Amino acid sequence: MIRSLRSIVFVLLGLTAAGPSAAIGDEGADGRFERRESLHFTLYQDVDLDEHSGLRGSRQFEQSVLRELEAAYDLLGDLLELRPVRKLSVSVWDPALFDARFAGLFRFPAAGFYGGSIHIRGGERVTESLVRVLHHELVHAALDAEAPNLVLPAWLNEGLAEWFEARSTGKRFLSSGELAALERVARGGGLFFVSDLSRPGFGGLAPDAAAIAYLESYAFIDFLARSGGEHGLVELWSAVLRSGSVERGVRRAFRRELAELERTFRQALGAP
Repeated sequence: MIRSLRSIVFVLLGLTAAGPSAAIGDEGADGRFERRESLHFTLYQDVDLDEHSGLRGSRQFEQSVLRELEAAYDLLGDLLELRPVRKLSVSVWDPALFDARFAGLFRFPAAGFYGGSIHIRGGERVTESLVRVLHHELVHAALDAEAPNLVLPAWLNEGLAEWFEARSTGKRFLSSGELAALERVARGGGLFFVSDLSRPGFGGLAPDAAAIAYLESYAFIDFLARSGGEHGLVELWSAVLRSGSVERGVRRAFRRELAELERTFRQALGAP
């Protein structure tokens, strides 16, 4: 049985699933959070971000974030049939506070993460990079909402998030540069095995290794989608969440064993 690590994550972050106000008080750790609601989301915006961006007294930024989140929610339902029933919590932090509070969680720069709620390193406006982060972290939040007692292997969790992030921007396949980079790593014997990518997350990896891990996870999910159709990804996550077994979920979704699919994937990239 796959067991939940959410309580451990909350302890490490000093947070609870209820959001920043419950974890750090109404005044926040170093400032206050303003709360906004939409149909599917509760947004906590760091007041320091409001002041630094010159948006004090304006709801433009948080309204833009909520619009992007609602659009992402609709697209996630269309592509992966993930439609969380409960409202999802999203905290947008002032960049300096985000870096100070969460720098120790990763060995590489992070623009956001999911730990019971979505945490985003904010900015002055809703940029393309911020939109991508929102789409990515929404997948983690939606999967956790569907099965809060499961910890998925990172290749599946991060791979689906990377795949959805790419699809949400209109990107349907790996770029030639991404494919060339993976092939170069594969020929050099540096490609991870699926077992290596089955840890809960990649936060402890060094920057170069993390970049390969994320790209390889995305590429493997893309390979599965091209092998069995995109609806196979829906069957995959739903079967894994029902059974608690990745191997069983892969077998049900793609009618092949995980080990066989992995061999085909690695061979296509030129791995020895």
